[in-house]
Amino acid sequence: MNTPVKKNDQLAVYIEDLTHDGSGVAKVDGYPLFIHGGLPDEKAEVRVLKTLKNYGFAKLLNIVEPSPFRVEAPCPVFYECGGCQLQHINYEGQLKWKENMVRNVMQRLGKIDAPVLPVKGMDNPWEYRNKSQIPFGLADGKVIAGFYQAKSHRIADTPTCLIQSDEADRLMRAFKEKALELDLVPYNEDTKKGQLRHLVVRKGRATGEVMVVLVTKHPKLSKKEAIIELIREAEPKVTSIMQNVNSRNTNVIFGDETNLLWGKPTIEDLIGDVRFEISARSFYQVNPEQTEVLYKQALDYAQLSGDETVIDAYCGIGTISLFLAQRAKQVLGVEIVPQAIEDAKRNAELNGFTNTYFEAGPAEEVIPRWYKEGKNADVLVVDPPRKGCDEALLTTIIEQRPKRVVYVSCNPATLARDLRILEDGGYKTQEIQPVDMFPQTTHCEAVAWLELAD
Repeated sequence: MNTPVKKNDQLAVYIEDLTHDGSGVAKVDGYPLFIHGGLPDEKAEVRVLKTLKNYGFAKLLNIVEPSPFRVEAPCPVFYECGGCQLQHINYEGQLKWKENMVRNVMQRLGKIDAPVLPVKGMDNPWEYRNKSQIPFGLADGKVIAGFYQAKSHRIADTPTCLIQSDEADRLMRAFKEKALELDLVPYNEDTKKGQLRHLVVRKGRATGEVMVVLVTKHPKLSKKEAIIELIREAEPKVTSIMQNVNSRNTNVIFGDETNLLWGKPTIEDLIGDVRFEISARSFYQVNPEQTEVLYKQALDYAQLSGDETVIDAYCGIGTISLFLAQRAKQVLGVEIVPQAIEDAKRNAELNGFTNTYFEAGPAEEVIPRWYKEGKNADVLVVDPPRKGCDEALLTTIIEQRPKRVVYVSCNPATLARDLRILEDGGYKTQEIQPVDMFPQTTHCEAVAWLELAD
């Protein structure tokens, strides 16, 4: 294999960019080297660790000229943990990089020339997560907990996480200290033995309500009352304690069985003026402060006067739908997960909305039938998973031709791909607004506004 560098070569490089996992990228005669810990606009000395045909990996030895945005990462396990990738960049630098990343992806992958606005960030980009899913393990006979190391299922043991809530930190530490006394031996993925798989903590930021979900291998808890007491002592604000049973040999967190141990089975939270009921397994955005920013942007792009019918594809539990229902004549939501549709109906009732209709099924099948029934959308909103819109749904949008499309995306690459398809089908992207939902990480959400071309 003929590459311009070989293993153990020591080189002086200029780092040009970051990858999606936060590694610096330098090029030697056009050959990319990925450098963990390197930042754009830095000159550094590196040692080549591994070479493949089209790219290689190098270790950062010395920073000769640091980035003006470089800071000391405040988390003690930042370089081990896979939860954050950008703590060594100050927040101004993170927002600048995300704006450039979204713009470059739009131009490179989608040939989209619409303006990309500066990223809407947070005043305090820490402790923003309202949901923590914490794995447990054993090391030298002691219970460890934290988050998985990058690209592995090895736990980076930590006393605190700077992007999760104080409540989650306190509960994590309490279970690390007392789990073995409570017969909650951490589950081992290799031996398939043990009881405690995960601790899931959810918090209603606006209401202060806290839910604790104990994910266990078996349904029987030999010291149930003591477990409840531990949780209530560690977090007096807890209002819901649940147990989820996952007996399968899988790295999926939740199993199918969920039981109430104490309190009530749900908690509530507000996004703007809209109230939501959240169960143990409900999908709900993990950063409610920025979710409000994101949804207000979607609402602004929808440009509703009160006379419009809006279709919300991938409506989930109705979060965007209910925001839109505040200004629309009618909102129709479709989602393939039946339980999410039941949650959406319940949330609409909770808020007193009578102008919403929710139906379970594939959007690409349900929406054409709605059109045949005379339910024509003036505005169509999509908020798909990271893989982007189903190709059949994009075809449906192009065939049904709503005058305006608002695309809420959690993956700029699939957004660029889908915008290209919609533009080729007769739409024109007017503007793209990135929103930083996940500070300290490389993830960036964006809202795109499209109009049907004349």
